[in-house]
Amino acid sequence: MIDEKFSRRQLLQGALVGLAAVPAATLIARSASAEELLSESDAAAMSFGYVGDANKVIAKANPTYKPGQTCANCFQFKSKAGAADGTCAIFAGKLVKAKGWCKVWVPQSAAKPG
Repeated sequence: MIDEKFSRRQLLQGALVGLAAVPAATLIARSASAEELLSESDAAAMSFGYVGDANKVIAKANPTYKPGQTCANCFQFKSKAGAADGTCAIFAGKLVKAKGWCKVWVPQSAAKPG
């Protein structure tokens, strides 16, 4: 058995290195759990008629669809201004395309008190 003694300086240096690693590990964990883009073949996406491009909505199959409706102007959609995708309250944990559409589309103005 080896009997090593650490100086106070070595112990403090080791502790500081360990503390510096905590924020780095947190950043790595966050990027690993980044949301992925919702696929049109996803079960939830199919049940709500989600399409990644609103121009491809079949009007006969979706009578509530009106031209100009996109995820970007839906109340459920949240993103940075001009972003190509963002989060949706309907599809938790997934990103949806700003130019997409689904049957749960609600105009942003519907949420504003008036």
